[in-house]
Amino acid sequence: MNKSCVYQVLSLSISFEILGAAGHDNALWARVDSGQSIRRLLFDCGENTASSISFGDLQQTDHLFFSHLHMDHIAGFDAYFRATFNREKPNEIWGPPQTGEILSQRFRGYMWNLHHGIPGAFRVHDIDEREIRSQRWATDEAFATAHDDGSKPREKTVVETPDFTVECLTMNHGTPSLAYVVREKPRRNIDTEKLQRLGLRTGAWLKQLRNPAPGQTAIEIDGVSHPLQPLRDELMVEVPGWSIGYLTDFLLDAPSMERAAEFVRGSKTLVCESQYRHADLELATRNFHMTAKQAGELAARAVVGEMILFHVSERYTPEVWQEMLREAKAVFPRTRFAEHWKI
Repeated sequence: MNKSCVYQVLSLSISFEILGAAGHDNALWARVDSGQSIRRLLFDCGENTASSISFGDLQQTDHLFFSHLHMDHIAGFDAYFRATFNREKPNEIWGPPQTGEILSQRFRGYMWNLHHGIPGAFRVHDIDEREIRSQRWATDEAFATAHDDGSKPREKTVVETPDFTVECLTMNHGTPSLAYVVREKPRRNIDTEKLQRLGLRTGAWLKQLRNPAPGQTAIEIDGVSHPLQPLRDELMVEVPGWSIGYLTDFLLDAPSMERAAEFVRGSKTLVCESQYRHADLELATRNFHMTAKQAGELAARAVVGEMILFHVSERYTPEVWQEMLREAKAVFPRTRFAEHWKI
C-alpha cells in the first residue's frame, strides 16, 4: 500500500493529500469543511491510491473525478467500489466521454446474486465539450440497466455547493483529459483592525453580527445598542476563497499553455504532473505529456501560490526526479514534491 499523508492545510476549510508514492500511480484527495459538514473529493483512482484512504473516509466520498480513463488513473477503482456499492448516499462520478461505458463494465465485473433490496446507486456524468450526459446504475438491479438521467449544456462549473465549486477544462492527451480546479467561495469575516479602532471588545455578539436573525435591526454590545447594518458594513469584509488546481496528462504546447494557465490562474496550490525531464521534451510531446520545466513555466504564468509535482515516471531514478524538481524550481521556485515522498 502506498501510504499518503496530509501535505498542507490550505485554510480553515480545505485540506488535501497527495496519494501514492513517487514513480507509482497518484491521485488527489481533498476535504472541504464548512463547519457544518465535510465534503470529500477524490481526483483519479490509480492502483492502491483509494486503498490508502481510511475505509470510513472513502465510504463518505461525495464526488469522484476522473481526468481520463487510462489504466494508471482508474486501476484502483475496485477499492472505491467495494467501499461504496451499498451505501445510502448516491455515488457521483465525473469524467470524460465514455466514463459511464467503461465503469459499467467494472460494475458488472462481479457475481451479483445477493443484491435484492441492497441500497446503492452510481450516477456517472460524461463531460463532453458541449454537454454533460448523466446515467445511473442501481445495486439492487445488479447494475444491469443504465438509466438515462438526462443531459445539460456543458459549463465551466460542473459542481456547485454553498461552500465551493469544481470547475473543469478539457485538454488533449490523445484522448480528452479533464483538468479541475476546486474553488472555495469567498467568506465574510470580521476586520479585527477596524474592531480595535472602534474600541469594541470581542464577544458573543460577533456571532450575531455574522449571522443576524431575520428582521434584526440592532445589536447589543456591552449593554449599548448599535444599528446592525452600519456596523456590518464597517466590520465585515469579504475574504477570497482558496483554490486547488489539478492538472495531469495532457500536451502542453503554446495554445494549451495559454488555456491551462488562464484556467488555474491565481490558484493557491497547483498539483501538476511532471512525467518527463526537459531533456526528453520530444518524448513528452509524442506521448501528450509535459516536462517538469514546462510545469514550472505554467505555474509561473498562472501566478499560483505554490506547485506540487506528482505523477513522475518510473523510467527515472530518484536522482533524476530530484533533477526534475530543480528544473521546475529554476522557473518557479515555490515548487516541491509531497512531503511523504522521501526522495
